Amino acid sequence: MPPEAFALALAAAFLHAGWNVFLRGSEDVEARTTVVLGLSVLLFAPVAAGTWSVSWAVAPYVAASAAFECLYFALLVAAYRRRELSVVYPVARGSAPVLVLLGTAVVLGRHVSAAAAVGVCLVAVGVVLVRGFAGGAEGILVALAIGCAIAGYTLVDKEGLQHAAAIPYLELVLAPVALIAVPLVATRRGARALGAQLTAATVVAAVASFGAYALVLAALRLAPAPDVAAVRETSVVLAAAMAVIFLHERVGAKRLAGTVVVAAGVALLALY
Repeated sequence: MPPEAFALALAAAFLHAGWNVFLRGSEDVEARTTVVLGLSVLLFAPVAAGTWSVSWAVAPYVAASAAFECLYFALLVAAYRRRELSVVYPVARGSAPVLVLLGTAVVLGRHVSAAAAVGVCLVAVGVVLVRGFAGGAEGILVALAIGCAIAGYTLVDKEGLQHAAAIPYLELVLAPVALIAVPLVATRRGARALGAQLTAATVVAAVASFGAYALVLAALRLAPAPDVAAVRETSVVLAAAMAVIFLHERVGAKRLAGTVVVAAGVALLALY
């Protein structure tokens, strides 16, 4: 893997973990998530317009992906209200590729290699370690539902991107989500709740949320997709480290080990 591609994929992982830490650290996760979503759409609209290459055939994929994204953001808010980032993030990110693999195996009848099967088992073990053997399932089930949403839009986007350039495609997917979320939260909570989140840090988070995807695309131009995906999933470990540093979460040895096991399982799934 070229060092430039490695650096881009690692930067994408860092940005993705970082903006999730920013969301989880807010006292008003719902308002902050909504503002980050809205700003990301606004800030990258000129980039989407400048790289516009879209076929009408993309419409059903945009609609389906937008529905999954709506579900994703709603569940993300619910999860971060209930459990720590160091629990939600690895469970959500780790379960998604497992569900994608199972979906393609069941729906498309693709063969699952032995290495991929080991990867699935590693993710399962890692999730158990992250969750722990005590405590309720609140938050964990929501995190698994987030994984389902990620798997859903991943499968849809894989086909949709054949009919549109990447940045315009993502803009088309996220724009209707923002158009629903911003007025809904503003009506229910008041415009002041959203205005309170309009800070320089929120703008940075909005750029990071959209920019993480752009960096992955740049890495894919230089290296094979499996290699990029494997490096990208180091965000699971980075998020745990950031949770300790910035959110002061208590990440014990068992949860940290589970996070590393999840990342290893996802890497196996990506590479094989």
